[in-house]
Amino acid sequence: MSLTHVDAEGRARMVDVGEKAITRRVAVAEGAVQMSEAAFAMVRDATATKGDVLTVAEVAGVMGAKKTAELIPLCHPVPLDRVTVSTELVPEWPGVRIIATATATARTGIEMEALVAVSVAALTVYDMIKAADRGARITQVRLLEKSGGVRGDWHHPEPLDPNGGQTA
Repeated sequence: MSLTHVDAEGRARMVDVGEKAITRRVAVAEGAVQMSEAAFAMVRDATATKGDVLTVAEVAGVMGAKKTAELIPLCHPVPLDRVTVSTELVPEWPGVRIIATATATARTGIEMEALVAVSVAALTVYDMIKAADRGARITQVRLLEKSGGVRGDWHHPEPLDPNGGQTA
């Protein structure tokens, strides 16, 4: 399989999707923000100086998804039907797991919108806790699953490991 955003001469190009069928497309992405126990307690107890970390991160993720084509040079603007971003506290890490689902009826996939939503939500969590933990880590931002389009359905074969296989 060749790269779709590179032409025969090796130059970057936007893919022509004009002849592709319009189908319902769904993409789910996830990521993790690991943090200190003190920062985790602030998030859990909603006592961060900047406000409710999880709610702000979820809204920021939705806003980020809507800006994907402005941020990623060769992405097509996709009319989003729906974007949801959810956050989950994970005391064992300690940290926050973020999941974003993007849905569209379009000619091209929306994996990037889901990935941008997770990334912006994770960056927002970091921004809101950095005063308590500058060493917080954003990890494992990845596509979990996608459906629709020519290539059909795909699911990531491995569970989330915020340490990336490394010990903390």
